Amino acid sequence: MKVYIHELKANFKSLLIWSIGIIFMIAGGMSKYSAASKSGQSMNELVSKMPKTIQSFFGMGSFDLSKAIGFYGVLFLYLAIMMTIHAGLLGATIISKEERDKTSEFLYIKPITRKMIISQKILSALTHVIILNLITLISSLMMVGYFSNGEPVTNIIIKLMIGLLLLQLIFLSLGLGLSAISKNAKNAPSLVSGSLLFFFFIYKLSDMNTNLAFLRFFTPFKYFDAEYLINNGFNSVYIILTFIIIITMLIITYTFYDKRDLII
Repeated sequence: MKVYIHELKANFKSLLIWSIGIIFMIAGGMSKYSAASKSGQSMNELVSKMPKTIQSFFGMGSFDLSKAIGFYGVLFLYLAIMMTIHAGLLGATIISKEERDKTSEFLYIKPITRKMIISQKILSALTHVIILNLITLISSLMMVGYFSNGEPVTNIIIKLMIGLLLLQLIFLSLGLGLSAISKNAKNAPSLVSGSLLFFFFIYKLSDMNTNLAFLRFFTPFKYFDAEYLINNGFNSVYIILTFIIIITMLIITYTFYDKRDLII
């Protein structure tokens, strides 16, 4: 497990920075809710005057913005973007950085198979993703609970965090798969970033145009949409698609990386 421990330590600083960013984002978002709720203006009334496309673009949907959990539902989309970026980039770099940093020869001369090295790297990345999710969960429970005025929010936030974890795993596996396929290690993060932007664009298109609702099956962001999760819970079709994507990308990762010629 030396590779696993090494990767945990190597990515600890990055995890710390991302964690602080997430905590400040939640705190800042809920502080805005507090300030707006004390101003005497009805946020729901203000939002209702906006065009539907603007409401959809900013993820306001049908949330009750007079309640802390409703405001958090809007904030959730931006948390999802940040955390999928973290997961995708982590997946893209954790198995290709040896080639990027020219340390492949040092690692692969050790008496350990490529599959074992990849497995330990993936396990390390998974650990970081879960830790960031737990930090987000704890921060959300504390911040939203503080402003909720006694309203039950725990079960809703836990549900959202489970959905967010599955979304993180999709982009982690996507990053791993694209990194394994890419012949140039430096291209993997760009491919992941481009894919994330594409999926987010499709997500917004399916929201703003009812004629394009079928696109929701082609973007993971729609699988764990905050509004849908809060009102309906998990969709079994989306869960199946999630595991198909993750398993497929993991198979691609092991298959292509085990056969590729490493750049020394």
